[in-house]
Amino acid sequence: MTDTHADYRLSQLDQLEAESIHIFREVAAEFEKPVLMFSGGKDSIVMLRLAEKAFYPAKIPFPVLQVDTGYDFPEVLATRDSWVDRLGVRMIVASVEEAIATGVVVDDGKTSRNRLQIGTLLHAVEENGFTAAFGGGRRDEEKARAKERIYSHRDEFGQWDPKNQRPELWNLYNGRLHQGEHMRIFPISNWTELDVWDYIGREGIEIPNIYFSHQRRVFERDGMLLTESEHNPCKNGEIASERTVRFRTVGDLTMTGCVESTASTVEEIIEEVAVARVTERGATRGDDRFSEAAMEDRKKEGYF
Repeated sequence: MTDTHADYRLSQLDQLEAESIHIFREVAAEFEKPVLMFSGGKDSIVMLRLAEKAFYPAKIPFPVLQVDTGYDFPEVLATRDSWVDRLGVRMIVASVEEAIATGVVVDDGKTSRNRLQIGTLLHAVEENGFTAAFGGGRRDEEKARAKERIYSHRDEFGQWDPKNQRPELWNLYNGRLHQGEHMRIFPISNWTELDVWDYIGREGIEIPNIYFSHQRRVFERDGMLLTESEHNPCKNGEIASERTVRFRTVGDLTMTGCVESTASTVEEIIEEVAVARVTERGATRGDDRFSEAAMEDRKKEGYF
């Protein structure tokens, strides 16, 4: 029997894309000064692609903000600049180095650059008067992020209270703010790592080449493979060697581990991620290993 009715149902990926585009448009209409936090990593690149689609053929109507630790992977910064140049968006760089030099944050020699991003980010939000900041957090990444709403309220000190969140029924978002407050917005909150990679493959999205298999000098520390560099030398007993690796997530190179892998295409990465039993943050982010509540503690202080 011939089916005479067209099937208008969207695929899961199309549904996620439509939800994210809806969120971008809602925020642009509702908030006076939004900004998109853009690290040059895969999640923030997917967000920039979604923002591009949301407002096409017009330009993206808000700037992008990178919090630069000074220890970022050069391949990631190169891809960041490529996207910014192609789309013609305004980029603001909040430098941890500059924040230390001007006394915005204090480097005591013990605190990681990753944690020093908190004060640097909050200063940039306040200095520029941003009322909403898009972030690439996903609920599947980490249990603290699983608690967070799509519209995540921050008080006048930039802090997050997980017990004081607004309900989001029927995809209705409450963006009301008092003086000095702002909102963090997570358009891909309902996506998974696998969804992100499926979307990268479908859209042919440019991402940093370190997400793919390559040769790198690494050493093992705390169960992770870390990059040998001038910022991250081996300690006593640690030995660096050349291995075939790739990164599942990118950030501060002194805290971000890689995994041994031969996956050199998006299709091979999708196969690898599909059978993974540990999220990318759980497997390769040293800043989440300080305690069981490390991410939640940082988020309460104002982290992404």
